[in-house]
Amino acid sequence: MRASDPPFDDTVFLDDMSGKHNTAGEFEPDTEPIVDSVNSNHVPDAKTVTGASRSCSSTRAYATVAVMLFVNLLNYMDRYTIAGVLSDILKYYKISDSEGGLLQTSFIISYMLLSPLFGYLGDRYNRKVLMTFGIVFWAGITLASSFIPSSMFGLFLAMRALVGLGEASYSTIAPTIIADLFVKDQRTRMLALFYFAIPVGSGMGYIAGTYFAQAFGNWQYALRLTPGLGIIAAVLIMLVVHEPERGESEGGTKIETTTVKLDLIYLARNKSFVLTTIGFTCVAFVTGALAFWAPVFMLDAIASQGKPADKGQVSLIFGLITCIAGFLGVGIGSEVGRRLKKKYPNADPLVCAFGLISCSPFLFLAAVFANKQTELTWVLIFVGEVLLCLNWALVTDVLLYVVIPTRRSTAEAVQILTSHLFGDAGSPYLMGVVADQVRGVRPKTPNNEFQSLQKALYMTVFVAVLGGAGFLATSLYVKEDRARADSIIRAGLESEEDVQDGRSHATGQRSAIA
Repeated sequence: MRASDPPFDDTVFLDDMSGKHNTAGEFEPDTEPIVDSVNSNHVPDAKTVTGASRSCSSTRAYATVAVMLFVNLLNYMDRYTIAGVLSDILKYYKISDSEGGLLQTSFIISYMLLSPLFGYLGDRYNRKVLMTFGIVFWAGITLASSFIPSSMFGLFLAMRALVGLGEASYSTIAPTIIADLFVKDQRTRMLALFYFAIPVGSGMGYIAGTYFAQAFGNWQYALRLTPGLGIIAAVLIMLVVHEPERGESEGGTKIETTTVKLDLIYLARNKSFVLTTIGFTCVAFVTGALAFWAPVFMLDAIASQGKPADKGQVSLIFGLITCIAGFLGVGIGSEVGRRLKKKYPNADPLVCAFGLISCSPFLFLAAVFANKQTELTWVLIFVGEVLLCLNWALVTDVLLYVVIPTRRSTAEAVQILTSHLFGDAGSPYLMGVVADQVRGVRPKTPNNEFQSLQKALYMTVFVAVLGGAGFLATSLYVKEDRARADSIIRAGLESEEDVQDGRSHATGQRSAIA
């Protein structure tokens, strides 16, 4: 691609148009919109206005993705820095495993509760301003939380919860900007690049958090690394990131926003969105539990064998595994999905299902062999994480092509709310509760700690298989739902009042959307 080429596909094929030739031999398209009929009683979804602009060069579009990748790295670094120094935090505040699990749970709860607000705002207002505000707020709260004394764990917990506002403002909006800059294979590649930040940033969080704390002799310094970088990220967003017109990359149509009620009705009737959200909720449950407790679990596993357990070394190994496995998983999943999709339109959810179902035996065996074969356990964890990460970019890609542009931030918010509410908002805490109950009144020896966490980790195996079933079900509907979304983008629709009535009125058009 040349630097002057647009980052979107704006090719129009005459075969896609209806009309007739006039006496001069010129082709005159019909003035009525072309919408394929899928069902006679389907409900229309939004109003469209022709003439959406395309105002972004390739260089600016790629620079926008680079900045958002940088911010996403910081988000996940900060989220998992706590896990890298969790054992120090437990000792500093003198709290139990279940209370330690609340640190992640409180963050996720605020993140998921605030996501719908930013989803609503992201579909209606300037997205650059919203992201900048959230990142500056997150940086300030993270820095402030590092100064809370040992007698005020409740305040520390509350401050960690407030960090969720920053991530909610970013995670619901950033993918929709990428969707408005790129389409088709380019969008898939850009989303894969963007979501490399999840495993890489998480791994960097473990490593940077542990070694920063060791370098300064104080775990609080682990929380003082990312805020300064966050301010730099906020400046880059305002100066570099392009704010595209919603739906800009998909060409020629601007869809007006509708009420929240109508947006939610649309999403609830979108089978691919609902089923993908179920599958992704299981992904969030598994990754949340593993990311928070796996380093502690491996420390206990090594110590239970009578070997010296070096926290820095365990965090380094787990961080590197997370980075490399995630990098490979996201890249392999995106590329396999992209290639298979050319022949099989439902390839994306099938790849996601394969990854989740096939990772479960590796997770099970890792828990079984952890206190017997440490090296083998690391290999099993690595393979399991590669398979688990196949879905990260594909899930968002599916959401973006089965949901119309003016509802994508709302869809991201609903998916975030649901997946975290029933996924990683509770899984770290639930793991801690189960571990405490299994251990009971037995002393906190490395062997007792290992056995209790081992039993708790078995939950992730079952949940992974359940998530795979959700993605398999998605594959049955994704082709049809994508065609419907494309029809809305390319054609005029019936009025919003029809949606409110819950039925389709005759307007001389055929509705292609439920």
